[in-house]
Amino acid sequence: MLQATIARLRKNTQFANLVVYGIGQGFNLITPLLVIPYIISVCGLENYGKAAFGMALTFFLIVFIDYGSDIIGVKSVATNRENPQELQRIFTTTYSAKFLVLLIILMIMGILFLAVPYFQKDRMLFFLGLPILAGQFLNPTWFLQGVENFKQITVLNILSKVIYLVGIFAFIKHEGDFIYINLWWGIGMIVANGISFLQILKSHSFHFGNVRRIDVKEQLRHNFSMFFSQIFVSIQLYSPLILIGFLGNPTMAGIYRVVDQVIVIFKTYLLLFFNFAFPRVCYLLETNLKNGLRFWKIYNGANFIFILISMGTVYLLANPIVAYFHPKEIAAIGGLLQVAVAIPLMMAVSLPLKQLVLGFDYRKFYINATMILVLLNLLLIVLLLNIFGIYGVLISLVFIEFLTVVLFAFKIKNRLFPR
Repeated sequence: MLQATIARLRKNTQFANLVVYGIGQGFNLITPLLVIPYIISVCGLENYGKAAFGMALTFFLIVFIDYGSDIIGVKSVATNRENPQELQRIFTTTYSAKFLVLLIILMIMGILFLAVPYFQKDRMLFFLGLPILAGQFLNPTWFLQGVENFKQITVLNILSKVIYLVGIFAFIKHEGDFIYINLWWGIGMIVANGISFLQILKSHSFHFGNVRRIDVKEQLRHNFSMFFSQIFVSIQLYSPLILIGFLGNPTMAGIYRVVDQVIVIFKTYLLLFFNFAFPRVCYLLETNLKNGLRFWKIYNGANFIFILISMGTVYLLANPIVAYFHPKEIAAIGGLLQVAVAIPLMMAVSLPLKQLVLGFDYRKFYINATMILVLLNLLLIVLLLNIFGIYGVLISLVFIEFLTVVLFAFKIKNRLFPR
């Protein structure tokens, strides 16, 4: 019986995709565990905080480079996967639009890094983080998700992280080398995503010769509302560290990053799990509502159980986990980590609900709700950071995730439980 079950699982394409995708994301999650203790020991907690602030700022800008393709592009590819001409148009138009946005962002950030006094001292650190944006421009993950080619996503993820690891351990040797940390992340992205981008061009025979200016203009217009809402999502993800860097100091940013790096492993996993399931959810909701909801319940239910067990383990082992990253102030940072475990638990509910909100095409509601929640989150962080320090930041994040669950569940309750 066991052999028959294993044989069925091997023939299940969706299960095979999940395993392959899981291998790549597992590598993504392990990478920070390998490099952070080394970086802190060589560069110090303060310099690590500076590098973390620079990376958070660059990652926030990624939402501009994606310009909604991570959601709208995935859905468009998923629903047109059997139409080669439409795939060609989607791929080339999307990249053409993203290229224009990349040029504008690089120009604006270059001016800011040169003109704003805050960036002057560590200007080189911020400039060396910009290759991350170029790597994200090349990133074809949105297309690969749409056609559910998770094997190629896994390969490019592993390749980019291997390059990053080699760069960190081979070239970060002195305290002042912290300015090169984000550069190596960008180099890994450029190489891996560039190779994958070229492979897609060759395998699908895509070319940019027929890109029409009117299509690019229409794509920028059509994606603007989703892009605008994703700005708020990005603010929600990276504003805590950015605000701590601005309103606090690099050491506080380093402490928060140590806590966040444990939690971000699970946050990243949840976001990547969202990306894995989202194309299939969209496809099934369009073709067979009953099967779509069944798929949604099985995958996300199992995922929640995994996160629940994982967060319970992190809570119990908070001090030993912190000691691995930073052997000082273990009890204080461990207490922060025990509060932070509530964030992935809330996300394990809010992100599946987001799949249905977007899958049922409640785009306007999603955009408005996201904007309100993020603005509220920023206000709470500023207020609570001054009163409770990093604890205040964590409390605000937990509350906003809980409020997200309530709003999304209320919106889709009639679709989940029709009368």
